[in-house]
Amino acid sequence: MGRIGFSCLFPASWHFSLSPQALPRLLIPSLRQLLFISLVLCLIGLFYMLLIAMKTHTSWTGEENPFHRHLARVTDLDETDTSNPNLNYGLVVDCGSSGSRVFVYCWPRHNGNPRELLDIRQMRDQNRKPVVMKIKPGIAELAKTPEKASDYIDPLLSFAAKHVPKHKHQETPLYILCTAGMRILPESQQEAILEDLRTDIPVHFNFLFSDSHVEVISGKQEGVYAWIGINYVLGRFNHEHKDGEAVVEVHVPGSDQQEALMRKRTAGVLDMGGVSTQIAYEVPNTVSFASPQQEEVAKNLLAEFNLGCDAHVTDHVYRVYVSTFLGFGGNAARQRYEESLIRNTAARNKLLGEHVGETVESPLLDPCLPSDLQDEIGPPTQRLHLRGTGDFDECRQILQPFLNRTNDTQTSLSGIYQPAIDYSNSQFYGFSEFYYCMEDVLRMGGDYNASKYAQAAKGYCATQWKTLKERFDSGLYASHADFHRLKYQCFKSAWTYEVLHTGFSFPTTYKNLKTALLVYDKEVQWTLGAILYRTRFLPLRDIPQESLKGAHSHWRHNFSFVNNHYLFLVCFFIVLLSIILYLLRLRRIHRRVAQRYTPSSVPWLEEGLGSPSLPVDL
Repeated sequence: MGRIGFSCLFPASWHFSLSPQALPRLLIPSLRQLLFISLVLCLIGLFYMLLIAMKTHTSWTGEENPFHRHLARVTDLDETDTSNPNLNYGLVVDCGSSGSRVFVYCWPRHNGNPRELLDIRQMRDQNRKPVVMKIKPGIAELAKTPEKASDYIDPLLSFAAKHVPKHKHQETPLYILCTAGMRILPESQQEAILEDLRTDIPVHFNFLFSDSHVEVISGKQEGVYAWIGINYVLGRFNHEHKDGEAVVEVHVPGSDQQEALMRKRTAGVLDMGGVSTQIAYEVPNTVSFASPQQEEVAKNLLAEFNLGCDAHVTDHVYRVYVSTFLGFGGNAARQRYEESLIRNTAARNKLLGEHVGETVESPLLDPCLPSDLQDEIGPPTQRLHLRGTGDFDECRQILQPFLNRTNDTQTSLSGIYQPAIDYSNSQFYGFSEFYYCMEDVLRMGGDYNASKYAQAAKGYCATQWKTLKERFDSGLYASHADFHRLKYQCFKSAWTYEVLHTGFSFPTTYKNLKTALLVYDKEVQWTLGAILYRTRFLPLRDIPQESLKGAHSHWRHNFSFVNNHYLFLVCFFIVLLSIILYLLRLRRIHRRVAQRYTPSSVPWLEEGLGSPSLPVDL
């Protein structure tokens, strides 16, 4: 047999030649090389499996995939960047009693995790101002001319259309939601206004708008939306919690799972306006009822809903209690109180033959007005003259009957059902009058302390009216505090105190109430909660179906994972093992062949391997 030359493959200094018997020794790797090759291939396989596991683990457990993290949040800059193709938009028109406002919201593409919500923010213009517009009066003023409803709302939608990129209009959902002003109209008048909007808006605007996108919402819905909005801004729907963060044990409504979930504690909401007072908070545990009648009432006050995009995933299932009390707002309560004074004083004067309150010289003493304040109430035929005595504690006692409390268990104002609150592990935010009453004059907004608040209110009530006016003229109170606030601060201080501690039964030692105007320096509207809830299914278009299937069933997820990935890994190692065994077999064959030849019978073998320039391992 001849020799094989390799001079064309190596430099001149490496010139050598091999016989056919020497060639297998060069081609067959050593054991060390085999182990190295095997290790590299194993690492490649494990790296592939790690990538797959990270992706699958994200969709299964709800943990954020770091590769999608850049799609999960809206930055401050993105809120103004209408050229960003990843931004989506949504519109909510709040048709209130005094006027209507349109809010423009934006959010990036969903990150593909079915356990995460959309990152919705209020859109801002180039000057960093929220994109919002308000018109007056309220839409309920069109009760007799419902055909003008679409013309009434046209300026709001035209304003929004200028801020949303035109090519995005057809995929931008529009919701027109009417509140208290429309609720008091007869149903026929409500429907006439709504029908005009349903008919004309699609003709003039290309937004994503259907008949169900315009409606009169209930007070319960409005309260739930407000609760959602506040907790969303507070980050309470992100269930990843750090050590030391407040958590709560939740028994998910309608879930078959026996074990309770541990997730971030949500915040309750207290809101007192001029006319009504509202309370909303999560009820984490299954509730019991004292009677079938109470259970029937509770059904109208408890809202159970899923904020997530997948009905099978219970991470964002909540049970929230919401109750609105008409006539229990600060101004409405004062009006009821004054009507009671007029009625009771007239009856007493008639019975005793007295003339108390009929003249300035014989005023009726009112402990709920600042000391020595002179006031007149009632129509001309029933005019009643008052003079304040500024007694905070007496005022509180007088106001307690106006709460309409009963002796029934688990009830609050007017005997309305109220599920138990775990005061030891809860948090509440107080808005509107709860904040104004504590901040405008008393300058105590923020963390609430009942004893300090009562002491400050008592001091204000007892201060002479002349002194209070001097302080007001000197600018010692909040800039938006007006003369009306000054007059009725004593009454409202006592009223909010009683509503909180007697009506809602908050302990006077409760330390976890924060009164606020803004949350994280942002005014939180119920419209934010509305669009978050109504767009909750939009992430479905960005979530792979495999992720949703995996979220539905742990067993199906495991089965899919084994078939798609573990099976691949098994096949990979079988092939790798076959290659190694084949190479080892070649090595053994080579050794047997080499043993058949002695150095004397194959001198050309020594000659072929004799080159010191290219050592060969055995």
